[in-house]
Amino acid sequence: TQVERERRWLSRFPPRDTIVQSELITDLYVIGTHLRLRGARLLDGSGTAKLRLSRKADVDARTRLVTSIYLPEQEFAVLAASLPGIRIAKRRHRLKSPAGTLMSLDEFLGDLEGLVLLEAEFTSDALMEGFTVPDFALGEVTDDPHYGGGALAAYGLPGARPSAA
Repeated sequence: TQVERERRWLSRFPPRDTIVQSELITDLYVIGTHLRLRGARLLDGSGTAKLRLSRKADVDARTRLVTSIYLPEQEFAVLAASLPGIRIAKRRHRLKSPAGTLMSLDEFLGDLEGLVLLEAEFTSDALMEGFTVPDFALGEVTDDPHYGGGALAAYGLPGARPSAA
């Protein structure tokens, strides 16, 4: 189990020279659970796919515990074909980042096309609190549960949802 410290922002696309690596991510959010089946493959076709089944448990809006099991291709395919869930896809661009921070930009595909989220993961609470937000970031949505992956998969874009009467 790992501790994940993360903040998220709606974003514009960053300068191209800040992109270090890009991958296609497909997520299956398993219905009725906190499980996510993720396949991540580099866009240039190099390297080995990262295939895993994960469970996230929120400590608070910015901190969660993540447990992952990495899977071989065959087991991943069996689970992907048999688990009931909602799929989303996105291009993730890893960005040049300050020490102790991993920044990535998610460009959503399909029904979520047009949504661009900047995520920053931190190795400590102090780095998370002292982080200087890049100028291409728009509004912070870390504390808005509508922008979590499971909520986006289940309900779509927050602005496109029917309002409660």
